[in-house]
Amino acid sequence: MREVEIIGFKRANLGKAESNRLRAEGNVPGVLYGGDELVQFYAQAIQFRPALYTPDACFIKINIEGKEYRAIVQESQWHPVSEMLLHVDLLELTAGKKVKMDIPVKTTGNAPGVANGGTLILKNPKLKVLALPKYMPEKLEIDISELKMGKSIKVGSIETDNFEILTSPIVTVVTVAIPRALRGKSEEELEAEEAEAAAAEAGDAPAE
Repeated sequence: MREVEIIGFKRANLGKAESNRLRAEGNVPGVLYGGDELVQFYAQAIQFRPALYTPDACFIKINIEGKEYRAIVQESQWHPVSEMLLHVDLLELTAGKKVKMDIPVKTTGNAPGVANGGTLILKNPKLKVLALPKYMPEKLEIDISELKMGKSIKVGSIETDNFEILTSPIVTVVTVAIPRALRGKSEEELEAEEAEAAAAEAGDAPAE
């Protein structure tokens, strides 16, 4: 799992006025919890950009006045107009304790249904995963190389290894939508068209 390194400082004073002063200086107040102690801290807001401005999952390695912690972003608060980062909650990672994270879904392969006119729709780009930190996957790969038009892949068909997907197994992750022009055709007709297209493509391939 990718780690984002952050340098922070303990907050000597709490309260709204102090928080506003920190933000005006380009910092963001935060709290680190889940471990042996609750730590109120602040850090330069720009340091959180690699962790928050990306769809990828990552861990946080934060150094607060010489003491290092490993954590994940549990919650981030933003200004509704300026979109300024206002506050960050970090959950400390503890050995032997499972955590929940939203892990991105990545598709691999080429769906036959797309090659024949369908539209690939990723309905759930992230799924909630429960795992020990050392087993937390960076991404969930789904092979769509056999996904035909009108078919879907559900959460229950995703292979897991030392982690658990908390999202319901009946939830659709990715599907190949049938274009409007073909919606009146039966499944058998669509499969026949896909087979013909595949055969034609194979016939066009150069001989080895």
